[in-house]
Amino acid sequence: MPRPRCERCQRPLDHCLCPLIPALDSRTRVILLQHPSETTHALNTARLAALGLTNAELRVGEVFEGLAALLATPGYRPALLFPGDQARVLAPYEQAHDEPLLLIVPDGTWRKARKMLYLNPLLEALPRVTLGAVAPSRYRLRKAPEAGALSTIEAVVGALNALEQPASFDALLAPFEALIEGQIRAMGVETFQRNHGTE
Repeated sequence: MPRPRCERCQRPLDHCLCPLIPALDSRTRVILLQHPSETTHALNTARLAALGLTNAELRVGEVFEGLAALLATPGYRPALLFPGDQARVLAPYEQAHDEPLLLIVPDGTWRKARKMLYLNPLLEALPRVTLGAVAPSRYRLRKAPEAGALSTIEAVVGALNALEQPASFDALLAPFEALIEGQIRAMGVETFQRNHGTE
């Protein structure tokens, strides 16, 4: 029989993360576009990001209906958080009246994220933004495919911290950290060290 799950965070009830999930306000509107294969992922950090931000929304799919209307949301400038030769490094909003970003964040493996852009030409055409220097990922359960690769929630926190300083969005990482600690405990510290320990 499957273990009962929390409706909100989708975790087993005895490992519910809701008490750790903040409710943070941001000027930036964050739209997380999640590939369907990520919805059943144990960590599902895009869901945690959407739950912890009051001005965020999670949409699941490969092809997104209503994208033109979404990108035309009044009061926001759309931008895609995705690396590329033309990507602009995120910097703080200069003035209080600067039009904030509608930050589109693909959630999936690099291959699946690129496929989502290919299937949604409106996304492919968006101006791209990227993070500057980033700290190593805290996602200790996965070997990063390349230096600077982050989980979705870490990328969102990095983007908001860059745009809205001196505000800090680090509290968003609390359920992510707890999730990783729980996974390490479940696999046993020795197994974790053997498979994921630093050389």
